Parts: sequence; structure tokens; C-alpha cells
Amino acid sequence: TTTTIIMKAYAAAVATVLFGASAITAFAPSASITTRTNGGVATTKYSSALGMADDEKVFDQEAYIAESKEMRLKYLEEQAMFALKIAVENYGNAVFPNAMIAGDVVITHLLHRMGYLKDGAAKVMVVDTFHLFPETMDFLREIEEFYGFKAEVFCAEGVPVGDKAGYDAKYGANLWKEDIEQYDKVCKVEPFQRGLKTLNTDCMINGRTRWQGFERAWIDQFENAPIGGGLAKCNPIAYWTLEDTFDYIAKYEVPHHPLHAQGYPSIGDAKDTIPIPEDGSTKFVNFKFEGDKTPWLDYASERKGRFVGLANKDGSTKTECGIHVAGAEQTFDRDLWEEGAVKNIASTDEAAEIIGSGKEAIVAVYAPWCQFCQGMEDEFAKYAESAGVPVYKFRGDEERDFVQASLNTESFPTVNFIKADGSVVKYDSEARSADDFATFEKSFEKSTA
Repeated sequence: TTTTIIMKAYAAAVATVLFGASAITAFAPSASITTRTNGGVATTKYSSALGMADDEKVFDQEAYIAESKEMRLKYLEEQAMFALKIAVENYGNAVFPNAMIAGDVVITHLLHRMGYLKDGAAKVMVVDTFHLFPETMDFLREIEEFYGFKAEVFCAEGVPVGDKAGYDAKYGANLWKEDIEQYDKVCKVEPFQRGLKTLNTDCMINGRTRWQGFERAWIDQFENAPIGGGLAKCNPIAYWTLEDTFDYIAKYEVPHHPLHAQGYPSIGDAKDTIPIPEDGSTKFVNFKFEGDKTPWLDYASERKGRFVGLANKDGSTKTECGIHVAGAEQTFDRDLWEEGAVKNIASTDEAAEIIGSGKEAIVAVYAPWCQFCQGMEDEFAKYAESAGVPVYKFRGDEERDFVQASLNTESFPTVNFIKADGSVVKYDSEARSADDFATFEKSFEKSTA
């Protein structure tokens, strides 16, 4: 007689040793022995200790999934808190730039649980771009009161916090339309850098995750940042999915951005952030999802509603604000035409004096950060070397009202010919070679001949 013992019983026994009986009882089949005899095949079933009796409860798959998720979340919490402990206690000045998106409110809650907010061991900073949703800064005040901390708010250089009119006057309300990369530098990168330096940061805590997309797919919990001179960067939730994030928010009823309830998975500037899907059918309300949560929770979907309609200078789709990319610290921090024949106009009074002097001149109204002004720098300098009239530059981004009223300026650069009678004629061409400027100057010789 040849007896074959089916290996299911053996596998179940091994699993018992490895995992314990309770973990696998629901999966274990009854053991059986098949006996081959000359008369045929006889199968005898034995009731295994791991098998299910007829009257036992059927395996509850949903309960198992929920328990597994809870086990995973517990581990992720502990892992994140361990990273935060290292960031805060092993460094002197850990700073958390908080954008109040889903991952950031989780980190805020974790820092609160560990006591790092109330005792000031971890500082919170916020960058106000002057283009945020109104709800964002209101929400900041809510969580400041809820957790008992005060954030340090930074914004565009030379503008008081909260002064949108002051920002518009200095940089222009449409800077983001004129030059999106410069907008990022002025409104995000520079204030971000200044905040880190002001707070003497040596470890920056942030909420980036691998789940957010391929640009971030390989980040670890600790890394050297490409900005700020190589300060340490702690990514405590680097290995979390967006579903993990919302599971945590629901578990602890964490205060979160009110726009999640209006269909926004991630929140940035109001000018280029939309709900996903656009009809707002997916929402997170009262700590539960409404509608199909897949559009939010799929890989790399969290930020699909961000930077909508924006492109980089090379034409590629914009996916980053500039803060977390290499070279972010390389802001344009020099003036144009610092040497050579182009003369500087230092004030509006001096500009008005030149306009009313009764003498002809060329005046270029510019902004040193403007890519088009930078692009014509060499050619305009070359033209000035041999020009038949004095050639001036006037920085217009800091005197927008004046240059709009007196120097035909709506965007940069704007080149004007000042006639002897005080009238100001705009150069209306995108051609900006030295020869083009010379031709523009000579056109007035003909008109006065």
C-alpha cells in the first residue's frame, strides 16, 4: 500500500509554529490522508485542530483587513515618532515648515503628542505666498490655539506679513503670470530660506512622502537637503501612503484643512489648485470619505490638483514649487548693468528730472529678476557703448505706480525714448539686439529732421 499524506496538514502545523494557532485557524483546511489500494482510492478526512468546525464563525475578511491596517498604522506612527525624536533631540534647532496639507497636520499632531510644540523644542514656520486660500491662514490660527503654539510666518522680502497690497505694489499682482519661476523664488524659496536662517535651523522637518510621485519616490526619513547649506532634512512620514495619512487623521480626529471637505486632496495657492475630481465629488467629511476615494489615494494622485495650468521655462509641466529642488537657493541676487555705459536712475525724482530736462535719452525700465531683462542685458549694454543719446536704467518693480504713469510700463523690460519736449515713446518690439535699439534711436532723428 502506498500512502500519500497531503501536505496541507504539514503546512498548517508549520504555520502554527511560526505564527501561532490563532493567526491561522481561519485559513487552515481539514487534514486528509489519501490511501491507494488495489481496489481503488479511499480518502479519509480527519478534523484538524486548525480546521474550522461547521459551527465556527466564518472568517471575517473585512475585520482582518481593518486589523491589519491598524497594525500597519501603529508601526508607522512609532517609526515617525522615532524619526521626530532624533530630529528634535539630536539637533539644536529643529524647524517644521508647515503647509497644513494632510501630511503636515499629521506631523503637527505627532509633535503635539510628543510635547515638542508646547515646550518649543520644535518650531513651526509658515510661508504666506499672498496667494493662499483664505481658509489656510484661518486654519493656521485654529491649530495654533488648539495645540498651544505660535508659528513664525514669513513672506516676500520687504513686505510686512499679511500686507497683500504692499506685495502687489512691490512685486506686482501678476508676477506669477509674468515669470512663474521668479514668483516661486520671491514668494516661496526666498522666504523659506530666510525663515530657516532666521530660526537657526539645523534640521528641517517636512511632510514629503514616496507616495507623492516619482520625483519623491526614493526619499528616506533622513537626508541632506539641497538647500540651506546642507542642513539635515527629516521626512518622518516618508514611507506613508496618503491613505495612511487619512487613516491617522480619522483615528485621532486630527484637525485638518477645511478644503478637504470641499474636494481638495492637497492645498496650495488658490490660483492654481483645483479639486480632484474637478466636480468635487470626492470629499473627506467628518473623518470619513464621501464618494470614490480612489482619485485621491492612487499613487502620485495627491498633488494632481496642484500647479494646474503652470509650466516651467522649458515648457515641461510644473510639479514642484521650487523649495525642494536642487539649486533652489540660487536666487537672482545681483543688479543688471552694474558696469559700463548704462547709467542708473536712483529715484523717481531723478527720473522726472530727466524726462523734463529738454534733452533726449533712452530709459530701460527693468526688474533684475526678470528673465527677459536678463536676456537683453548684454545687447543693451553693447548698444549703450555707441549710442547717440544718454542711456539709463530705472528699476521699476519697486516703483510700479510711477513707471506705469510716467514710463509706459506694464511689464518688464520697457524701453522708452525721451524726446526733447518731454514726451515718452515706448519701444514696441520684442527684438532686443544692439542694432534694434540703435535703429529705434535713429527713428527719432528722421522725425525731427
